[in-house]
Amino acid sequence: MNYELCVLSALRDALRSREIWVVGADKYRDPDKDLPQDFEARKESYFQALRQPQEVDTFVQGLEQQLKDALVMLHDGLPKNPGVRVVARDGGRFVVTPLTRQPDPPFYDTLKGEVGRQFWNTQLLDVLVEVDRRAGITPHFKSFMTRENMPRDQLQQRLLLCLYGLGTNTGLKRVAAGQDGVGYSDLKYVRRHYIHRDALRAANAAVVNATLAARRPDIWGEGTTSCASDAKKYAAWDGNLRTQRSIRYGGDGVMIYWHVERRASCIYSSMKSCSSSEVAAMIEGVLRHCTTLSVEKNYVDTHGQSEPGFAFTHLLGFKLMPRLADIAHQRLYLPNMAFAAQVPNLAAVQAQRSIRWDLIRQQYEPMVKYATALRLGLADPKAILQRFTRANAQHPTYAALCELGKVLRTIFVCEYLHREEVRREIHEGLNVIETWNGTTNFIFFGKGGEISTNNLEGQEISMLALQLLQNSLVYVNTLMIQRVLGSETWRQRMTAEDWRALSPLMHHHINPYGEFKLDLTHRLKLEVEVDA
Repeated sequence: MNYELCVLSALRDALRSREIWVVGADKYRDPDKDLPQDFEARKESYFQALRQPQEVDTFVQGLEQQLKDALVMLHDGLPKNPGVRVVARDGGRFVVTPLTRQPDPPFYDTLKGEVGRQFWNTQLLDVLVEVDRRAGITPHFKSFMTRENMPRDQLQQRLLLCLYGLGTNTGLKRVAAGQDGVGYSDLKYVRRHYIHRDALRAANAAVVNATLAARRPDIWGEGTTSCASDAKKYAAWDGNLRTQRSIRYGGDGVMIYWHVERRASCIYSSMKSCSSSEVAAMIEGVLRHCTTLSVEKNYVDTHGQSEPGFAFTHLLGFKLMPRLADIAHQRLYLPNMAFAAQVPNLAAVQAQRSIRWDLIRQQYEPMVKYATALRLGLADPKAILQRFTRANAQHPTYAALCELGKVLRTIFVCEYLHREEVRREIHEGLNVIETWNGTTNFIFFGKGGEISTNNLEGQEISMLALQLLQNSLVYVNTLMIQRVLGSETWRQRMTAEDWRALSPLMHHHINPYGEFKLDLTHRLKLEVEVDA
C-alpha cells in the first residue's frame, strides 16, 4: 500500500505539471493544445501584440544593458544611500532601514466629519439604488429563458434586493422580511434565473468605468495606470473541494484575490483555494478585467511574485512590483562574472553564477508562445504556471523563464533599494488593498462573514456581489467627497498630506443594518453646490 501511495502521489504531481496528460480531457489535456496553433503563420502579429522584438538578440541585448545599468546605479548610489547597506555577515545581506512615517493629514478627519454631517445614516441599500440609476447595474442581468413576463421595474426591485442580500451575506429571507409585496420565493426565483457570474462581472465593470469617468482630475489627480493585488481568507463551509485549511491564517476557508486600483475601485476578483498560486491569480486579474483601466504596474506582496511571474509579466507588458519580505537575503545576478570588477561594493550579495543568456535565447519563442496563450485566454494562468514549478524543473522553457525572472528580479531589486520613493509607492499601493480588505468586513457582515454554501458557483456569486456592493460604495463616496470639495472654502483648507490621504473607502456615514426598505424614488443629493 505504501508503494501504491507513492505512485499515486507522483502521478498527481505529474498530472498537475502536465508531464502526463489525459487524451480527451479538458483540465489535464495535452499542454501543447494550450498554445496558439497558428503561431508560425501569425508570428509577427503576435510579437507586435506583446510589444516584444522578434529578434532574440535585440531582446537579450536590451535586457543585458538594463541589468548592467541597474547594477551600476545601485553600486554608485550605495555610499550615499542612508537607508540601505550591504554587510558581509551571514553570507552577505542587505540592511534596509524602515521607511519613516509620513505626517498625519491635519484636515482629513474634518473632511470626513463633513461628509458624515451631510450624508449621515445613508442606507447601504440606497447606495445600491443610486448606483443603479447612474451606472446601470440591473440591465446587465438577463434571464436564461427565451422570454420575460415580469415588468422591468418589478424585476429591478427584486434584483437589487437579491444583490444586497448576497453582497451583505444576510441572505434572501432576511431581505424579503422587510419588504412589502416581495416574498422569499420571489427573490429565490430571481436569484436562480437572473443572477449569474457573467452578469455580475459586467455590472462590476460598469460601476468601475462609471467611477473612473466621474472622477474630477483636480481632486483625484490624473488617471492611474497601477493597481495592487492581494488575497484575503474568508471562512466557508467545508463540504466542497475548494475549501481548505489555511496554513498561513489558520482555519478552514477560501481565498478571495482582489485587484484594486490606486483610488480603491476593484477591477477584478477571483476565488481560489488557500494553497493555490497567488501569481496565477495576479496575472489572471490583469489580463481578464473588463474595465477601461490600463494596468502598467501591479503591486503585490511577497506571495504574489516568483521568477516565472516576473518573466510572464514582462512578456505581457506590465511591471511587477512586489514588497519583498526577504529583501535582506536577495541575491544579485550579474550579466557575466567579469562584470563583478565594476561593482565591488556588491560583492557580498552577488550570486555565485551569472545569467545564462544562451538558455533565454534558445527558449525565447516558446516563452512568447505561452505569453500569447495567456493574452488570448487559450489557457488558464493557473494551468500554465502549475506546469512551470520546481516539480518540473527539467522543462527547458521553465528553466528559461526562471533565468529571465532572475534578470528582471535583479533589475527590480536594484531599483527598489536605490529609490526610496519606489519602496514608498509599493507600500502606499498595498495599503489601499489592506483598507479594501478591512472594508469588506463592514459590508459582508451576515453570518459572521462565513460563505454559507457548498456550491462553487454560489461561492463566486457571493464574492462578486460583495465586490459590486463595495464598488458601489466607492462610487457614491467619490461623488460625496466631490460635492464637499466642490466648495472653494473646503478646498483651500486641504494640505498636501490631506490630498495624499484622500480615499473613498470610508463608511462611518453608512448604515447597512435595520429593515431593508427599498425606495426606487429616493435620491441622494450628490451634485456640487456652488458657493453663494
